[in-house]
Amino acid sequence: MVKEKNNANIGFEEKLWKAADKLRSNMDAAEYKHVVLGLIFLKYISDVFKEIYEELKNDKDSDPEDTDEYKSRNIFWVPPEARWDYLQKNAKQPVIGTLIDDAMDAIERDNQSLKGVLPKNYARPALDKQRLGELIDLIGTIGLGDKENKSKDILGRVYEYFIGQFADAEGKKGGQFYTPRCIVQLLVAMIEPFRGRVFDPCCGSGGMFVQSEKFVQEHGGRIGDISIYGQESNQTTLRLCKMNLAIRGIDANIQWGDSFLNDSHKDLKANFILANPPFNDSDWKGELLREDVRWEYGIPPVGNANFSWIQHFIHHLSPNGIAGFVLANGSMSSNTSNEGEIRKNIIESDLVDCMIALPSQLFYNTMIPACLWFISRDKKDNKFRNRKEEILFIDARKLGRMIDRRHRELTSEDIKRISNTYHSWRGELINKKKVEYKDIPGFCKSAKLEEIRKHEYILTPGRYVGAEEEEEDTEKFEEKMKRMTAELSEQMKEGRKLDEEIKKNLEGIGFKV
Repeated sequence: MVKEKNNANIGFEEKLWKAADKLRSNMDAAEYKHVVLGLIFLKYISDVFKEIYEELKNDKDSDPEDTDEYKSRNIFWVPPEARWDYLQKNAKQPVIGTLIDDAMDAIERDNQSLKGVLPKNYARPALDKQRLGELIDLIGTIGLGDKENKSKDILGRVYEYFIGQFADAEGKKGGQFYTPRCIVQLLVAMIEPFRGRVFDPCCGSGGMFVQSEKFVQEHGGRIGDISIYGQESNQTTLRLCKMNLAIRGIDANIQWGDSFLNDSHKDLKANFILANPPFNDSDWKGELLREDVRWEYGIPPVGNANFSWIQHFIHHLSPNGIAGFVLANGSMSSNTSNEGEIRKNIIESDLVDCMIALPSQLFYNTMIPACLWFISRDKKDNKFRNRKEEILFIDARKLGRMIDRRHRELTSEDIKRISNTYHSWRGELINKKKVEYKDIPGFCKSAKLEEIRKHEYILTPGRYVGAEEEEEDTEKFEEKMKRMTAELSEQMKEGRKLDEEIKKNLEGIGFKV
C-alpha cells in the first residue's frame, strides 16, 4: 500500500476542513463535530499501531498480535475489527456505521484509559451512510500517526484547527468548549508552567493542557515535570477533551462535574491555573452556595459567576502559585451586587499581579470585550523581584491582525511583546539577559496600590497607561507645504493624463465626451 503523504504547509488543514464540511450537508455542526473528530482519532491510533505492527512482523522473535508489545511502548492496542484498513475496505457498505460503532467499542474494551470516551453513534439512521463512507475515504488520504507525520504534529494541527472551526460553525454554543489558540498561547507564555501541578477547573476540550505540554517541550523540559488536573461539567465536551489529550499521550486527571457544586479536586493546591470560564454566567446555582469556604473575599452575586470563579481559582492556588484566566471586561470595573467590594478585598490582599485588556473579535462565541487577569499568591517571590503593592497594566487593544471579516488573532510577535513586558517587569531574564522594564504610554504602566485606591479599585488598563505618545513632527511648516504642493502638482498631472486616456478609449468605441 502506498504511504500517504501530506502537503503539510499552511492551508493544509483548511483544505481538509473544506472537504469535510462539504460532506456535512445540512447536519448540525454540534453533531457533526463528534462524527469527524471520532474518525480522525480512530485513524490516528490505527496509524500509530500499524507502524509498530509492521516493525514486529519483520522481527522473527516478536508477535505482532501480542497486546503487551504495544502496552509496553505506551501505544493503544487496536483489535483487527477496528483497524483503519478494514474500515476503509468497507467504507461503501451500508453497514459501515455499525462497523465503526463496533470498532469504537472494541478499542474501549481493550484500552481501559479510553473507556466511555469515544463516540459510538455512527449507525443511527439520520447519519447518511454514503457521506460517511466519503468522509472515511477523505480522512484515509492523510497520514497521521506514523513517525514522519507525528514529528510534524499533523494530527495536533488538524485536530486543533477542526475544533476551532466547529466552534465558529456552532457560534455561541461552540465557544464554550474552545478558547482561541492565541489566547491560550499568551496565557501559557505569561505564567510559564515549567514544573508542578497545572489546573483548569472549566477545561473544555483541553487546549490549556496541550499548550502547557508544548511549552515544556519547547523549553527543553520533560513532559513528566508537570501533572495535569481538570474538571468539565459537560460530558460530551469532557469526552472531546480526553480524546484530545489521548492523541498526544498526555496523562491527566480530568473529572466530570460542576466545579462550584461538586468540586472534584477539593484538596488540590495548584502551582499554575489556566482557565477561560463562561463569561457573566447567571446560571451557576449561586443561591445554593451562599456560605462557602471559597468566598474568602466576599459572597459573589447569584446573578453573575465572575467573582465566584476568581475566588475558586485563588482557593486552589498553592502558596507560591500563579493563575492566568480570561474574564469579561466588566469584572475590572463592576460595582454591582458586592462585586466592587470583592475586587477591592482581592486588591488589598495584594493578589493581583497583572491586568491585560484584549483586542475585540478574538472569540468565536461572543463579542463581549475580554481581559486577562493574573493572580499571584507570592508577590514577594523568591524567584523574581519583590512586586509588593504593585500591579502591571497592559493595554493590548490595538494589537492583533484580522484573519477574516469577523475574527482577529494575536500574532506571535504580539504574544512575545506582551509576555516579555510582564517578565521584564517582574525582574526575569529575557533570553538570558536582564532587560530593564519601562512604562510605555498607551501600552503599559506599573501602578502602585495608592494610585489604584485613587481610581476606586477599578482595574481597566486604559485608566493607567494613558495615551500613546505621538511622534514629534520636526519638518518646518514652509518646507512641508512646498513638499506637499509639489506632490499634489504631480498627482494632478497624472490625473490629466488618465482623463485623456479614458477619453480616447471611449471615442474608440463610438462615445464622445
